[in-house]
Amino acid sequence: MSAILWQRVEGALVFATALALAWFLNLLPFLGPWWVWVILFFAPDLGFLSYLAGPRIGAAIYNALHLYGGGMAVMAVSAIIETGSSVPFAAGLLWVAHVGFDRMFGYGLKEPTGFADTHLGRIGRR
Repeated sequence: MSAILWQRVEGALVFATALALAWFLNLLPFLGPWWVWVILFFAPDLGFLSYLAGPRIGAAIYNALHLYGGGMAVMAVSAIIETGSSVPFAAGLLWVAHVGFDRMFGYGLKEPTGFADTHLGRIGRR
């Protein structure tokens, strides 16, 4: 298998694991209704608005919002602080799930040359 296919498989596994963990830990009630989960799940994609500042800045900000480590850091800080609320942990888990979801469908980290150029190849029409 190619490295790109392996990364897509990895993304699928991360996505499925994050959602299974959210279900197993019963985190659904902490974020409210289902539509809040959907909004939080797709929130990292708002990073595309940073492309209004140009492709180099856009890629940097978009990529920062599409790293597994960002969501994992939120989860770790939430677990360490133990505020008694599972909201930050659940949000971090959704962040990780979102990144896995994107990778599963071939949406990788952006190159500074343009939004369609990713580390997993070009996206969109060829």
